[in-house]
Amino acid sequence: MKQRFGRVRVVLTVLVVSGVLAGGGMAGGAPATAAGTSLTRSDALPVAPGVAYGEFRMTLPRGVVHGHLLTVDLGDPRVSVDLLYPGVVGARAPVSRLAAARGAVAAVNGDFFHITETQHPGVAATGAPDGPAVVSGRQLKAAVPDGQRFGPVLPPGASTEDVLGVGYDRRARLDRLTLHGVALTPEGGLPLRGLNQYALPVDGIGAYTPQWGPASRERAVCGTDTERAAPCSTDTAEVTVRYGRVTAIEDTPGAGGVAAGSVVLVGREEGARQLRKLHLGEPLRVGYRLAGEGPVPLRFAVGGFPIVRDGRPVAGLDTVAVAVRTAAGIAPGGRVLYLLALDGARGQTGLTVNELGALMAELGSEEAMNLDGGGSSTLVTDDGTGDGVVVRNHPSGGAERPVANGVGIFSFG
Repeated sequence: MKQRFGRVRVVLTVLVVSGVLAGGGMAGGAPATAAGTSLTRSDALPVAPGVAYGEFRMTLPRGVVHGHLLTVDLGDPRVSVDLLYPGVVGARAPVSRLAAARGAVAAVNGDFFHITETQHPGVAATGAPDGPAVVSGRQLKAAVPDGQRFGPVLPPGASTEDVLGVGYDRRARLDRLTLHGVALTPEGGLPLRGLNQYALPVDGIGAYTPQWGPASRERAVCGTDTERAAPCSTDTAEVTVRYGRVTAIEDTPGAGGVAAGSVVLVGREEGARQLRKLHLGEPLRVGYRLAGEGPVPLRFAVGGFPIVRDGRPVAGLDTVAVAVRTAAGIAPGGRVLYLLALDGARGQTGLTVNELGALMAELGSEEAMNLDGGGSSTLVTDDGTGDGVVVRNHPSGGAERPVANGVGIFSFG
């Protein structure tokens, strides 16, 4: 892994508030005021047409925060944003590898994910992300129940369905993607409650496509909508549908890849009872879509939870836990995207989620989303030599952590 760390160059000092950064910010308002704290930023240097990279240092009473910031101009027709992932939903890879495989000029890590499975011995972690995912307009997966997610406690009103997205209008926005799906049988329709996700709602049926990958589907029936550690259900069923007909019915979820032309349906409790009514050879069609709240469909989407709305940190953000963080912010109008990752080197401090929201607002974000942090926080850019990307921050674990997905920045010009 190549890794470089830039030095702060021309410095702009702005007074900020530790915890809640009040008042106007770098977008042109009056500076916030708080004695003893400061933010210094380097000049942003071009990475590629429409993409710039810079660093900052934030001095707080408890220590120094070192951060890395990408500024992405979505108004530049040469620039685009897309999801980076390992080729299947149930897998992980380092951000630098994901970026190199797609030819991205810059990237940060994305959604929180199913990183461990200590609550259910013998059940393997899938590596799949919490929230919805859309890549190049293709809908990969839906959200797990709120109580099944990994990551910090959600603020009031937030959901695992929340996403950062970019629409076909080339504008970034925060949205919410809800699954609408049905398994249509001669007797009627069975509603789908899941798509390629590591946890299904109680009584639900989930669809698994070839995009899920070879990871076991066993975890899908463990836990409940409100308690991730609840026991695995024993009332389960799995049905394989190939080219529109039922070809297999099993009592328990299986493993191994889903073949092209096939869909696997996994049910628990009432969902399992409905699947057990099916018969081999019976016709069955599966349809689904992820519906957003915005007027334009999303070409790219990644999960997380909102931390800034209308230029202000949202209410109820955590003010206690300090950690290395990753975030994405959107300037007014949706044409500028900010991607931020803190540095995890020893001797530096992190931020609470509330402080992160305040910082993203101060940097000019009208909306912002918290992405996975801690050892996952990684920001990479093109190294400028044609040799690929380099990691700009120090991951807090000492090396890149394999992650479920990332936000990839592309520039062709």
